[in-house]
Amino acid sequence: MRKVEVVPHDVRWRSLFEQETDRIAQALGKNFAAAHHIGSTAIPGIYAKPIIDLLIEVHEIVQVDRQAAAMVTLGYEAMGEFGIPDRRLFRKDNQAGIRTHHVHMFPNGSAQVTRHVDFRDYMIAHPEVAQQYSDLKRQLAQQHPTDIEAYMDGKHDFIQNIDRQIVANKMTSWVARLQ
Repeated sequence: MRKVEVVPHDVRWRSLFEQETDRIAQALGKNFAAAHHIGSTAIPGIYAKPIIDLLIEVHEIVQVDRQAAAMVTLGYEAMGEFGIPDRRLFRKDNQAGIRTHHVHMFPNGSAQVTRHVDFRDYMIAHPEVAQQYSDLKRQLAQQHPTDIEAYMDGKHDFIQNIDRQIVANKMTSWVARLQ
């Protein structure tokens, strides 16, 4: 059973993302298209589970299945789509069995890429909302210290509300450009 732990922002998370991106880019070769640091470790100043989330865009998602062995060589466990169509999820633990990385691979230009990057960018642009999210995560980790599902469920409505706000903002911007 994994402990649900959130910790203060660590400035080293960005460099850990960059180091891991370099390793993954080499493993994927020409199939690698782009990398994005997502999740709470990408949002300065907020508490996060100390797990680096990488979103990797690839040219051909089916090619990732053939490249899974290269990711395993880097210490990752291949999880397949893991509930999201056209995603390939990989996760890595350190030698002590503590989760350190999640890698979400999507086809280049996927709507999922846009959704994750937009959420990150919205939180960075709205530090007061990011702080609310941080407070919620701390509260949930305290309430559910050994139940990751309850922790994730507790964040669901907040995340959905932000996603809706992002879509509404895009629509407002689009309509304004038409006028």
